[in-house]
Amino acid sequence: MVPLQNFATAVLAEVIRRQPPSAARTTFAWQIAVGSALARSTTVELHAGVVRVRARDLRWAREIERAAPTIVGRMQHLLGAAVVTGIEIASD
Repeated sequence: MVPLQNFATAVLAEVIRRQPPSAARTTFAWQIAVGSALARSTTVELHAGVVRVRARDLRWAREIERAAPTIVGRMQHLLGAAVVTGIEIASD
């Protein structure tokens, strides 16, 4: 038996991967991967496999840096491992 949460996440990831690459798709995947509080405090774009994140301030940048391996794994799950290869963090 597969837990409902795992099934729902897998279905959502498949739906996202089928969408054409766009800034909206990247932003949506980011919101799912990091949660609403972190998503509100950042902007994100995907360029040549690297998720480029701009944090509102240094505190949020540190939080992203601390969680980077987890975030990259989630983004890879949602967009595909070949699509996301790393993360780059900057703060205002």
